Amino acid sequence: MGDFAFNIFDTHAHYDDKSFDDDREKVITDIRDNGVIGVLNCGSSLYGAEMSVKLSEQYDIFYAAVGIHPENADEFNESSFERIKELAKNKKVKAIGEIGLDYYWEENPPREVQKSVFRAHMKLAEELKLPVVIHDREAHGDTLEIMKEFTNVKGIVHCFSGSVEFAKECLKLGYYIGFTGVVTFKNAKKILEVAKEVPLDRMLVETDCPYMAPVPFRGKRNQSDYIRYIVEKLADIKGLEPKEINDQFIKNIKQLLKL
Repeated sequence: MGDFAFNIFDTHAHYDDKSFDDDREKVITDIRDNGVIGVLNCGSSLYGAEMSVKLSEQYDIFYAAVGIHPENADEFNESSFERIKELAKNKKVKAIGEIGLDYYWEENPPREVQKSVFRAHMKLAEELKLPVVIHDREAHGDTLEIMKEFTNVKGIVHCFSGSVEFAKECLKLGYYIGFTGVVTFKNAKKILEVAKEVPLDRMLVETDCPYMAPVPFRGKRNQSDYIRYIVEKLADIKGLEPKEINDQFIKNIKQLLKL
């Protein structure tokens, strides 16, 4: 994969994930050699937030987002939130996330718990003037409602899975739309419609690694340099050159994270 035509900024990764425990350092060296110039590592638990900050201190290309994911909303209490606030002061922490709502899994914390944890993080982002990384799964209505309560907060709707109408509502609020390897999947019709409609200056590309690997790596462990396949697919949809749209994506994330 040395024939790299463009630099890459992965706007959503989880290198703290245990699937990288055996070869984390090697993978990070490889992605850097393959043109990756930036990674936003998103914490989704207190441990993940701590690890994201550690990675950002260890590797110059890494930045961190800190927050408690809706699946882990039960972890949220006064002391865990104090720690998130503390971590958020680190100069390499550029966003609050991954936060939001997940109604997909039955065993997730109750919806009211998820909502109150989401609101607490949104309030923190507003106070710290930081963008947010929002996780929304099967919860479009409630997610939008909370986004609308915090009009000063901007950010990314990560791994976007909603309709074109929902995307337009998010854009109106000043959010960016995150596209993952799902755009390369055969059965991905809805997200392709969204990609056609979202203007280039509001699109971001992300791996969500180790999950969501694009075709031709579908089902395998994902890593940041695979973004080239997402960029190529989006370029195809937009009828533009991959490098051209990718330059815009990098500009977008630098703008959002104030880099």
